[in-house]
Amino acid sequence: MDHAATMRRMYDLLNGGDIDAFGDLLADDFVEHEETPGLAPTRDGVKAFFSMFIAAFPDLRFEPQDVFASGDKAVARVRATGTHKGEFMGMRPTGKSVDVQLVDMIRFGDDGLAREHWGVFDSMTMMRQLGVVPEGAPA
Repeated sequence: MDHAATMRRMYDLLNGGDIDAFGDLLADDFVEHEETPGLAPTRDGVKAFFSMFIAAFPDLRFEPQDVFASGDKAVARVRATGTHKGEFMGMRPTGKSVDVQLVDMIRFGDDGLAREHWGVFDSMTMMRQLGVVPEGAPA
């Protein structure tokens, strides 16, 4: 199975706003290790997160810059861009653009479905770009 291709497909589906098709690539027992407060670390929690994220940033784009696969895992370095036009985690829309880096690692099962996700997202840069955190504030 080409896990790198599946990972790229996941970003394509999110870019198209197709949360249900994205969710179809996650196993029923999927585990999210990059937890979001208030959301379950499950398939449904991840779908809820992306629904919320896309509602807040309707022009959200994920651009995979590097994708590598080895064994049952794939890793991607991704650029995420969008404009804050809806409420996001209690923040009112700012109309400001974000451009941040993230890294995702997914473990896939023998059926080709995603079983686990670990990720690192540059949320401090995003908060600075949105004006929520001052530019000179320590990370």
